[in-house]
Amino acid sequence: MSEPWVHFPFEQVAFLYDDAALRQQWPRLHAGDVEPWPRKAALVDGWRLFHAGRFQAAHVAGLVAAEAGNHSGMALANKAQACQAHYLERDPRRKQAMYLAVAERAARHQGLDPEHPNAYFWQAYALGRHAQALGPAKGLGRGLRARLVSALETTIELAPQHADAHLALGCFHAEVLDKVGRMIGRTLGADAAEGLKQLQHAALLDPANPISMMERAHALRLLDGDMRRADALYLDAAAAEPLDALEFLGVELARDALDE
Repeated sequence: MSEPWVHFPFEQVAFLYDDAALRQQWPRLHAGDVEPWPRKAALVDGWRLFHAGRFQAAHVAGLVAAEAGNHSGMALANKAQACQAHYLERDPRRKQAMYLAVAERAARHQGLDPEHPNAYFWQAYALGRHAQALGPAKGLGRGLRARLVSALETTIELAPQHADAHLALGCFHAEVLDKVGRMIGRTLGADAAEGLKQLQHAALLDPANPISMMERAHALRLLDGDMRRADALYLDAAAAEPLDALEFLGVELARDALDE
């Protein structure tokens, strides 16, 4: 993937934090993935680029850090590439190639740093997005589904406060039940009550993130059909004050959804 990535389309929006401001906002920015503050200045610079929407530069910074022995750089590289694929890339083949690259790199990260929760989370995230593009028949294949759920469960075992993992697990239940129905869904390990429980836990852990609000809204629509709760979350997401480029994209998507 050496060719230039699609640029963050809102260049007039500035989220380039200095060290002090980035450290101050870090707990809120990383309430979802509980990524710790980097120990190395080079990786701080990489995360600064990520939060400014410079995903390709952040990806490269993460890879360079990982090659220098700082394996947590893989988490930065994976988050940057996964977000690029989901929010900015439009070519389906490039999108899928990015997801598969993230999943493969995350598997390597697990071998190098098996106690890092995001080594498992980004594998699950990438496999989930990849499965969505494959469609129900292939996407719910037993091997892929089992790997995804196992990675999320491991993430939560290592970091019980990992809001994004709880959210992704709740969305998994919702997506499976929506695709195959409740009867078959139970045979695949999907359960509406468990899905709602995971979504509620994610909301408690990371209530202010507009992207989390949108994902919860989508999953709630699939799980219980409560359009009022879902619409309220979309309204909250559209009115949120974003703290970085990724949240800005989430707010814009929420506003677009309300305009449709």
